[in-house]
Amino acid sequence: MLAVVESCSTKGVEGFLVQVEVDVSPGLPGFYICGLPDTAVKESKDRVRAAIKNSGFDFPMQRITVNLAPADIKKVGSQFDLPIAIGILAATEQISMENLKNKFFVGELSLKGELRKAHGILPMAQSISNLYQNSVFVVPPENSFEASLADNVTVIAPETLNDLVSFLNNKKDISPVKTDIESLFSKNAMVYPDFSEVKGQETAKRALEIAAAGGHHVLMVGSPGSGKTMLAKRLPGIFPPMHAEEAFEITKIYSVAGLIDPETPLITQRPFRAPHHTASSSSIIGGGQIPRPGEISLATYGILFMDELPEFRRDVIEALRQPLEEKKITISRASATITFPANFTLVAAMNPCPCGFFLDEDNDCMCTPFQIQRYMNKVSGPIMDRIDIHIEVPKLKYKDIKNDKTGETSEKIRKRVTAARNIQRKRYKDLDIKCNGELEGKMVYQFCKTTSEANKLLEKIFDKLKISMRAHNKILKVARTIADLENKSNIDVEHIAEAVQLRFLDRANY
Repeated sequence: MLAVVESCSTKGVEGFLVQVEVDVSPGLPGFYICGLPDTAVKESKDRVRAAIKNSGFDFPMQRITVNLAPADIKKVGSQFDLPIAIGILAATEQISMENLKNKFFVGELSLKGELRKAHGILPMAQSISNLYQNSVFVVPPENSFEASLADNVTVIAPETLNDLVSFLNNKKDISPVKTDIESLFSKNAMVYPDFSEVKGQETAKRALEIAAAGGHHVLMVGSPGSGKTMLAKRLPGIFPPMHAEEAFEITKIYSVAGLIDPETPLITQRPFRAPHHTASSSSIIGGGQIPRPGEISLATYGILFMDELPEFRRDVIEALRQPLEEKKITISRASATITFPANFTLVAAMNPCPCGFFLDEDNDCMCTPFQIQRYMNKVSGPIMDRIDIHIEVPKLKYKDIKNDKTGETSEKIRKRVTAARNIQRKRYKDLDIKCNGELEGKMVYQFCKTTSEANKLLEKIFDKLKISMRAHNKILKVARTIADLENKSNIDVEHIAEAVQLRFLDRANY
């Protein structure tokens, strides 16, 4: 007898529907799975057999053929255990076929028949919601709150296969799971270190405020102990609150990566990812035989902090070229070509030379010009050009350390940043961008209007510093953000001047 059970899987960060066709027919006992299954799917045969037997049901000693349709897409993961088991029970008439209509099943099975968590549940739930109205999505208990974030889907989360079969045979009721999304935003508030704790470094604080207000990439150059890492760790505290659509998109990425906490199914705080400089290209960019999201995707709508930037492998740094510009990364493998979001703000830190004291007035640099140049060349010109803001973070004087004056709090800075972001969201409401840092092509000239005096200054700077066209556009975008912080409609001379001052490495002569 043939049974068809609806299930789901993911491709990239999007869900797609999978039909699990189970045929139980007379013949020599055997269990076959087709439809491009990976190793985890093939191993489900043993888990399903044990789960059915240990749950008190009859496992047929016949020929069992399982097809995962569409058969031309690779199926990955252990989430097909549950639909395969339900298909076998339905094909052997231990479950009524009528009760499987408009129901979708996802989950791994233990040998005792308990339902275990699967990855990518939110994208699956949203794909079901987009295609079907008022359907039932059966998931493991650990995935229940995550699945219930989707609209128009009733989520059922039985503990065991036995409970689920009783529910499907109308012998037991299981209450649907519901999640209050608004409460998640208020409950998951995080406390970050405050900017008021930072002594001095007013230029660096101002640069980070501009970066947060416009979504600009930042490179901090300074001696060891000057406070680069300390400043970066406080940056999330001045970013504007996440909007619902941003929270859902980043949650989908974390769901596919298997990083969702069952207690906090919706990610409502902007990510702060700080990979070590020994990280591989696949871990930063994403990859694997079946492509998975990397750090740049996990940092979407948040911050990717790369401390000691020149110490990262050159191929890792150069791989950032495309995502820094396009806000996405396309990974091609023989099995699939996947595009992941990568709309992050890069915050990088580095020393000015191998010993770290080239810019330090109080310590003598022991590096030769050749060593300094070789060190700086570890970060190529094209990467430097793609970073909007480069600033020097000087070592503090003793008087700055002992100064009792308290700086601005993160909350106060965050209010200005949020106001500037709101201006940008309103300005770009008809476009597929949210902040000035995402402007590209003709949009730069459309939205970055300058006064005649500002245009003259920019012309002089372009000719004197011999900057690239990309650097010219970066200056305009940063100046646009500075004007937004002051609630000015046009870019004036002082905005251009400050934006140029924030391009330290365009002016530095190593």
